[in-house]
Amino acid sequence: MAWAIAALSGKAKLYKSMKLSVRIFLAYFILVAVGAYWLLNSVVDELQPSMSQSAEDTLVDTANLLAEVISRDLKNGTLTTVSFSNAFQRYQARKLNAEIYYLQKTKPDFQIYITDKAGKVVFHTNPNEIGKNYSNWRDVAFTLRGDYGARTSRADADDPLSTVMYVAAPIKWGQDIHGVLTVGKPNISIQPVIELNQNKIWLRGIILLSLGLVLGLITAFILTGSIRKLIQYVEAVRRGERVKPPKLREKGLDQLASAVEAMREELEGKSYVENYIHTLTHEMKSPLATIHGASELLQEENMDPAQQQRFLANIQNETNRLKQFIDRLLKLASVEKKQALENTEAVNLHNLISTEVETKSSLLKAKNLNIDYEFSGEKLAIQGEKFLLQQAVSNLLDNAIDFAIPETSINIQLSLQEKQIHISIKNTGESIPDYAKERLFERFYSLPRPQSGQKSTGLGLSFVKEVADLHNGTIRLDNIDDGVIALMILNA
Repeated sequence: MAWAIAALSGKAKLYKSMKLSVRIFLAYFILVAVGAYWLLNSVVDELQPSMSQSAEDTLVDTANLLAEVISRDLKNGTLTTVSFSNAFQRYQARKLNAEIYYLQKTKPDFQIYITDKAGKVVFHTNPNEIGKNYSNWRDVAFTLRGDYGARTSRADADDPLSTVMYVAAPIKWGQDIHGVLTVGKPNISIQPVIELNQNKIWLRGIILLSLGLVLGLITAFILTGSIRKLIQYVEAVRRGERVKPPKLREKGLDQLASAVEAMREELEGKSYVENYIHTLTHEMKSPLATIHGASELLQEENMDPAQQQRFLANIQNETNRLKQFIDRLLKLASVEKKQALENTEAVNLHNLISTEVETKSSLLKAKNLNIDYEFSGEKLAIQGEKFLLQQAVSNLLDNAIDFAIPETSINIQLSLQEKQIHISIKNTGESIPDYAKERLFERFYSLPRPQSGQKSTGLGLSFVKEVADLHNGTIRLDNIDDGVIALMILNA
């Protein structure tokens, strides 16, 4: 008992470890195989009785026809079989050339005997049987009393294939029965036809089953393919990736994918709002405190004009800081909500970078920075949203300018490498501290600027990463010998 339970447990574990497609196909295979076997076996089992019924029907017609022929030879109710015996001998001498279901029939195989009204044999295909009493045989006994008489008997008691089917018909003179004519047909004569048809049924059944299994395999593959897409989508959502719900052929699975997407949007929206409210209040505390403190001090009487100007400048600077923070936060929020690019076009990156460098001319001049721009000479373009790419390049340039040492150069390179466009921006300055490397692209995380010691909104690099993700690209910042390099890689 224990080993049986262990075996069943092992099979259950094996079944659970199978892939979903294998389990679906296995269940389908068992269902179809069992159903097909039951159906085919039922058809095959019914084949022999059906053939026997057909043969019996033919024997009934034959026996009654021959009984009518014999009845013409009745004389005063006395049977004479000389004429019939001669006709039967000629029948047995016939050379048949019949092709029945690819089987050749070359000689007759009917067995016929005639008994008088007492059941005594007066004619038989086997002369040795003439004179015997057949009155107890079922076919003769039933027919003599006016019922349908038939029987099936073995010619050899030890051979189940030696059975012969006998059907009797009454020989009448007027309304009186004067004898019985019985026609016999060996069942072995129809056995080849039965076996041939059985083989055909099994062969066609196997072909049909094979086609059904192939169809089942295709169906299982398609169905599990859709399920795999749905699982991959859910896994991507769980990892926080920006993905669209898959379009699935199965209505139920497609509705499930849409429901998961709707749930994701609701959950992300709630989490997004909670996170932003928390960080927004935290980041606004410092500038608001500065503004509040400066405004209270300005209410004092007889304040030195120079101090008033200093406090007013503080209020103005903190106000600008808040405005910049809110503007960048709105831009980042609009990008983070995007699941895919919407209005794409062919963007010439050389022209885009050149334009952004030109807009930064005042900032570059303030720190006396030079721009070394290396362009591969090819017309490098990417299919994307121009506005987002402009903002991303602008943020990288702002970052490079803020951390660059005055009177140095910022190197910009635009090149095509292995079907990928590389945009690199190098500045000379302090290296990125080890503790900050993993957090550079977090929202609201910022390092103090070398000259002023102030921090930015911490949203610029986070925005750049979102734009790179939307364009199926990457962005990274690395230390080099004399500074830092920002490298954005986009698919051409």
